[in-house]
Amino acid sequence: MLRPADVASVDELCLPYTVTLEAGFALLQIERFPADAGLAPKEVTLLLRLPPGFPDATPDMFWVDPPLHTKEGATIPGTESIEQHAGRSWQRWSRHIQGQWRPGIDNLATYMFYVRRCLREAGGQR
Repeated sequence: MLRPADVASVDELCLPYTVTLEAGFALLQIERFPADAGLAPKEVTLLLRLPPGFPDATPDMFWVDPPLHTKEGATIPGTESIEQHAGRSWQRWSRHIQGQWRPGIDNLATYMFYVRRCLREAGGQR
């Protein structure tokens, strides 16, 4: 379900992960994924729903469980929705990369960089 280069990118994290298929999407669940220092809890399971044709097809949004909030307990804009995927509840991070995705160049490694940047910004770091 993942290309060898994408598997290598996930393996470099040294975190447990699973890949399943749901409604045509490859669901990549990465356990113990570190959240930004300004967020709580410190670790989550990260869900990436990779569309058919990824990496040429643009991914959209990402999900975490348990839900993240600021260390002060504030809700992060664009994370208010809870969705069901792979038999569990996930906090949806409504972040849209369209227009920034470069088919033929971007891949799972660059998408993970984007996710980390979104978490840093939500935690108050730029």
